Amino acid sequence: MASEYVLTRDITATVIPAGDTVALPAGTAAHVMQTLGGSVTIRTDGGLFRIPRESADALDGFDTSTLGVAQPAAATGDFSEEAVWSAMKTCFDPEIPVNIVDLGLVYDLSIEKTPTGGHAVEVKMTLTAPGCGMGPVIAEDARQKIATLPTVESAKVHIVWEPTWTPQMISPEGRKALGLE
Repeated sequence: MASEYVLTRDITATVIPAGDTVALPAGTAAHVMQTLGGSVTIRTDGGLFRIPRESADALDGFDTSTLGVAQPAAATGDFSEEAVWSAMKTCFDPEIPVNIVDLGLVYDLSIEKTPTGGHAVEVKMTLTAPGCGMGPVIAEDARQKIATLPTVESAKVHIVWEPTWTPQMISPEGRKALGLE
């Protein structure tokens, strides 16, 4: 992919993999590396950054329609466990072109009915590397997408470290996308 663009205005971006938020000034040259999950991963002379969908139009000439839908299709249908899994499949590590489910990062999904008839959803997930600063960003992305599903009253995503993630946890679909099979 790696197409070059220039920022037309100042934007806020997340440093990859540190997870810190920084300002990128107008005029910064940026190569688009990945456009999955509704955000854009760019490389500049200063390193890798994740920019949100709302800032993608600052990339002069970038076609924001390539970002796809902001929310999973299941957000408009009925609630189900499958809808939660589908929502999580729209979340990506900004450095790896495979969703968090197929990467094998999601360890547990718990859904409980609330007293009002809604749903409380809790997810346990890990990261490919301990200490990755992007963990809270990825977990929040998953939480927000789950929270948009019908009848979800609360959504929590916890980062856990047991068991330790290994590449063997990648699904067959993920392995194929990464060219491992």
